Amino acid sequence: MDKECAGDYIARRKSLIRFGMESSVCGICGIVEFGPDERRVDERILVRMRDTLTHRGPDDAGIYISPDGRVGLGHRRLSIIDLSPAGRQPMSNEDGSVWISFNGEIYNHRELRAGLEKKGHVYRSRTDTETLIHLYEEEGPDFLRSLVGMFALAIWDERRRELILARDHIGIKPLYYAVLPGTLLFGSEIKAILAHPRVSRRVDRAALYHYLTFIAAPAPRTLFQGIRKLPPATRLIVDRRGAITTEIYWDPLLAPPEEARYDDAELCAARLRSLLEQSIAQQMMSDVPFGVFLSGGLDSSTNVALMARLLDRPVRTFSVGFKDHPSYNEFEHARKVATLFKTEHHEVEIGVKDLLDFMPELVFHQDEPIADWVCVPLHYVAKLARESGTIVIQVGEGSDEQFFGYETYLRAYRDHARCFAPIRRLPRPVRRMAYGAARGLAFLLGRGGDRLELLRKAAGDEVFFWGGAIAWTEREKRRLLSGSARASINGLTSHDVVQELDGRARRMLSDADFGQRMIYLELKNRLAELLLMRVDKITMASSVEARVPFLDHAIVEFALRIPTDLKIRGGQSKFLLKKAMTGILPDEIIHRPKQGFGAPVSEWLRGDLYRPAIAGVMESRLRDEDLLDYEHVRGLFRAHRDGKRDHSWHLWTLYNLSRWYDDWIARRAA
Repeated sequence: MDKECAGDYIARRKSLIRFGMESSVCGICGIVEFGPDERRVDERILVRMRDTLTHRGPDDAGIYISPDGRVGLGHRRLSIIDLSPAGRQPMSNEDGSVWISFNGEIYNHRELRAGLEKKGHVYRSRTDTETLIHLYEEEGPDFLRSLVGMFALAIWDERRRELILARDHIGIKPLYYAVLPGTLLFGSEIKAILAHPRVSRRVDRAALYHYLTFIAAPAPRTLFQGIRKLPPATRLIVDRRGAITTEIYWDPLLAPPEEARYDDAELCAARLRSLLEQSIAQQMMSDVPFGVFLSGGLDSSTNVALMARLLDRPVRTFSVGFKDHPSYNEFEHARKVATLFKTEHHEVEIGVKDLLDFMPELVFHQDEPIADWVCVPLHYVAKLARESGTIVIQVGEGSDEQFFGYETYLRAYRDHARCFAPIRRLPRPVRRMAYGAARGLAFLLGRGGDRLELLRKAAGDEVFFWGGAIAWTEREKRRLLSGSARASINGLTSHDVVQELDGRARRMLSDADFGQRMIYLELKNRLAELLLMRVDKITMASSVEARVPFLDHAIVEFALRIPTDLKIRGGQSKFLLKKAMTGILPDEIIHRPKQGFGAPVSEWLRGDLYRPAIAGVMESRLRDEDLLDYEHVRGLFRAHRDGKRDHSWHLWTLYNLSRWYDDWIARRAA
């Protein structure tokens, strides 16, 4: 983009930012009664469900119950832009035949509105919510394909007697549902569904088994038996008889490729930079202060740099560090970026006491365990933003996943090419013999490790890459689980989860290289159900809205078409993004080694966190379920405390699981 064009572009985007719209960031819930007993929605229960979500929408609330009493929608609203009666939800069309409860932001609202007004649709407000209603009237359920943004929504069509639930393309906003005899319930968070008196609280053992592997339950399961989460880019339709259909309405691999050279580094870098500029500008629409969570790494610095070009005032930036473990801090790098772009910078430091103080809130806001300790610093930096009056934040999620930013990705990609693929070309009996011999040797030497796991997968014709955050391997889970638990889930394997997604990628993009399939798996599982779920739950706990410009679905479509060797050229991670930001960010930021957003939980588990964590696990009512071998668990705690092995990730998954069970299952079911 030349300087003249760039100037025109920035001027247009500043105009767009100033335009604004009434926002719909919030919590939604609802009840549909379709049974033959003509049961009607109980308004008191609907309000109770809605108000479990007050932290998601402290500024306004509403409900709608259909004339026949068979459908109820609830809504809590966080004011991002111009809270007024015209934007109140649930919202209807002119004749009351279509009602919507909507959570999210539609960034192409203006363009869609202009087209709808030309077709004769008349608006009563400035809301993106009203655009959704008119677009649905025009296009029916396929209206979802036209949206650019993040959303979870429910539309009740009175004429068709149908309810539509939908989650955005990438899964930025969550949506849960449960089907009871004659009733469907849904909500932005599980706690809204649990507020209904007919919902029981039991552990889904299959979801728990997968949670141990992926540190979050893969969609559509949750750890609550009978409560499910809608996968990304999926719509669910309930008809008048209660029949339910689910459909995937978008997939990045099915998007038509652009007329571009996907093997040309210069062209791809320029295209990526243009897409990022557009996405960051679109996601800055707000009448309240907005800012960036800043680590000083490439992703957050990109957000700051491109945002600063669009603003006539300083960008607000926020960083978090650790009091007693400076090696985890990135304050030095964040301060350099803040100084370079003249931001209004804020910092907070936390310690192990802050973690322990936050644990009850963490368990409450997560609903089901998300065993990523980044939730703790994320909470405190979100709280810092809210206390400064900053309600909208841009974050860097999705960049590492799309552009190969993790060392684990590079290692997996190399190991696949050098070891796994050649082994897979051997006859199956030879592979199995090799694994058997290696397994016996590992047993004799008391060692296992990544190479043994690689051989196991090759011997069993498994997918090699399972994700960038794998806690317990299948072998480790068999040792962890009790005999009765192993018997009850006999035949279950977490490989089924990754095999389905890998198979889908192979079918839809036959020429996809291994790296592209890795990224597709991450987008559909770890990114949506761990990282984005983490960002949504923890920021909304402080009534802060997080936006993710790297995950505009046009960027995702583009990134998935780029061959992997263009993302890691010369062994350099994020080669393409670094090239795109050359000349905008200093080289010392672009080429700084990745540190990663973490927390010193491993160290804390050898210190002040050890006793609370081991007590939280060993004394948990989860023991009543007879799922785990607790003597083995005790041994893991001791080995970690004594510095023999680093079991911090294993122990954190168990600590989260146990605290969740005691709070959400044992105590509340008592």
